[in-house]
Amino acid sequence: MFSVKGAERDGQGFLSPPRIATLLGSILVALCSGTGYIYSAYAPQLGARLHISHTKVNVVGLAANVGGHVSSPLLGCFVDAKGPRIPLIGAFLCSFIGYAGIQRIYDNGIGSHTSISPVSFGILATCLLFTGLGATAGATAAINTTAKSFPKSARATTTGLVLSGYGLSAFVFSVIAHTFFPGDTSALLRLLAFGTSIPMLVAYFVVRPVPLPSTCTSPMINGNEGYEPLPTGDIIPLTPGSEMMIPAGESGVHIPEDQLEHGVHHSSEPSHAIEMDWVKDQSRSRTDGLPDIHGIQLFRSPDFYLIVVIISLLSGTGIMYINNVGSIVLALYAQSNPEYDHLEASKRQAAQVSTLSVGNFAGRIVMGLTSDFMRTHLRISRAYCMCIVSSLFIISQVLAMNLSDVNTLWIATVLLGFAYGGLFGQMPAIMIEWFGLAHFSENSGWTSIAPLVGGNVFSIMLGRDLDAHTPTQVSDTSQKVRHTLVAAHGLIPRGMPSEHQCIVGQECYISSLRVTLVACIVALGLSTWAGIRDGRRNKAEWGSHT
Repeated sequence: MFSVKGAERDGQGFLSPPRIATLLGSILVALCSGTGYIYSAYAPQLGARLHISHTKVNVVGLAANVGGHVSSPLLGCFVDAKGPRIPLIGAFLCSFIGYAGIQRIYDNGIGSHTSISPVSFGILATCLLFTGLGATAGATAAINTTAKSFPKSARATTTGLVLSGYGLSAFVFSVIAHTFFPGDTSALLRLLAFGTSIPMLVAYFVVRPVPLPSTCTSPMINGNEGYEPLPTGDIIPLTPGSEMMIPAGESGVHIPEDQLEHGVHHSSEPSHAIEMDWVKDQSRSRTDGLPDIHGIQLFRSPDFYLIVVIISLLSGTGIMYINNVGSIVLALYAQSNPEYDHLEASKRQAAQVSTLSVGNFAGRIVMGLTSDFMRTHLRISRAYCMCIVSSLFIISQVLAMNLSDVNTLWIATVLLGFAYGGLFGQMPAIMIEWFGLAHFSENSGWTSIAPLVGGNVFSIMLGRDLDAHTPTQVSDTSQKVRHTLVAAHGLIPRGMPSEHQCIVGQECYISSLRVTLVACIVALGLSTWAGIRDGRRNKAEWGSHT
């Protein structure tokens, strides 16, 4: 265990070896936790080999999101209380079991059956669930540890670096697989099984919270890697000359009014309800100047629901595209290339996954830096970054609706990846600023339910859209394309059975993109409102320091 005094004796500055080792180890963990974004690189092949529809392929893919997001609040509570080591062991086991199981099912295929059995389908979904659980366990441990090891002024930047590893994961694994095992889906799954699990064991010995110097911490930091949560009592009205009592265990901590000026902006007659909310929230704040909102308090906060809806709309759009970009590529490629080449189509898929991953990586770093710069130097609310992100989502959807050439699809892909990464790159700092650091992972866990809702709705919608436009169900145009392919090769192209692959280009998915475009426009409006609310709170806080 570590203490602030021990850190000072050991000379553990902000750039000390233990702190840098923790940051690098956390980035490594995140790099192995973001492989959910590579699902679209093998999903069409998985569906073709097991004879399952686009809708069921999306259901299987969403099992990973269920495993990750549903478990996130519990994992967050555990990491807040016990630290990162046990979750890292769990991440190692879940990641290996999940990907090894998927590989086994893929290799076995369906044998002489016409489709995958319900039992095998359930096992496949369970394996994806394990991969999501392992990814969330690793990422939660990494982000929590980083947030507690660096000061507020660098928190968005450092957590953004960790999250950038999460975003770059698909690129790294996709490039390795394409370089050494081109077109070999089984080898890709084997790489994921070992490549995502073994580094978690390495991180077990490296990733640990490093206490901050006393100038950046409060006496409330205990010796158990975290923060001692304070129970919340009744809110006592603040009047001139009064003191506020914050219960702490059996005794109270008295804070004179003049000491509260650094944490609360007092007003005799608040002119807006949001200012009263800010006073109430700050009355639950700790001596580190951050609020301490969690549990039932979190669910009573309007800001919580505001941020959940924004994340649900934007991340749902991102997850839908991420899980289906492989099918989108095949639809555009098959439409424009009658002489279908399985290996070339696989390369196109891998290229889009890599492009998406690089954009994701860049977005997490850039928006983390932007968030810190806006808050620290420009004194602009971090929440306005969500307006930037929402606008990028809107542009990406417009581009995807208008790009019909597989060679130019990368423009929409990289922009969506950047926006998606930017959304989560800025979110840890916003969550800490709005709700506090003491229960950061727990609170983030509850907000992580939002992508599950949006991702499920939009992904299943697109899966049904793809199924509704398969050649056996729609126009004569698609049948002609199919017949051209058969005539050119004498057989149905490998990895693209006629009853399971849509090949008519934009017609396969454009109606779903119209829905997500509207969702992103709504998210932009809500983000603007969030920025206004947060700006008023920050104005009150900054005003108290002038």
